[in-house]
Amino acid sequence: MAKRVPEGPAPDPPVQKLRVRYAKRGRLRFTSTRDFQRALERALRRAQVPMAFSAGFHPHPKISYANAAATGTASEAEYFELQLRARLEPDDVRRRLDEALPPGLDVLQVVEAEPGALADRLQASSWSVRFAPDDAPALGPALAALLAAESVEVTRMMKRGPRTFDVRAAVRSARLAEDGQQLLLVLEHTTPAVRPDDVLTGLGVVAGLAPGRPPLITRLAQGPLAADGSVADPLVPD
Repeated sequence: MAKRVPEGPAPDPPVQKLRVRYAKRGRLRFTSTRDFQRALERALRRAQVPMAFSAGFHPHPKISYANAAATGTASEAEYFELQLRARLEPDDVRRRLDEALPPGLDVLQVVEAEPGALADRLQASSWSVRFAPDDAPALGPALAALLAAESVEVTRMMKRGPRTFDVRAAVRSARLAEDGQQLLLVLEHTTPAVRPDDVLTGLGVVAGLAPGRPPLITRLAQGPLAADGSVADPLVPD
């Protein structure tokens, strides 16, 4: 049987790769990864961005996503890459996409992609976990107990069933803000990925912390892990 091949000319090759940082804010933090992908593809069409497409019977725009935050988590540092078939000024792409996406999915920065994989530069994330005022008195002792522990094992339901792992090893730094209600974390990206809600579970394991209502979790940054334990900007060349 002859092998089927797509009809028509091959798609134009990509001539430019861009890296994009965007935020998920307010109610749009409940947008899932798939919801965002659909919204982005519609926005690219409305903004008339000249996307490069894959070959084959079902061409799709050349977009790659990296380490998206969990549904329900706000973020100031989500990333993806675009490949274009015609060159554009990065700031023009930023403006077009930001206007085409709904408020709360906000495009913050667009730059030319540097060599290497973007995912390899996302080594750690910094997080804000803001608690209700009534929970503040218990945070200090719970955090001290977590930091004093050599390991803190928690169990999370994964796609293939429950998995137990150590959250303490991923915590590079943790402190309370001056108001006593905000926990500031730097978490190294591990396998499996340790999320702030896993750290909350760990605080319950070591100190019985049980917030009266779910805290607001926001990713503040993600990128290379610097020598001082901070998180660097992944869009800035080394």
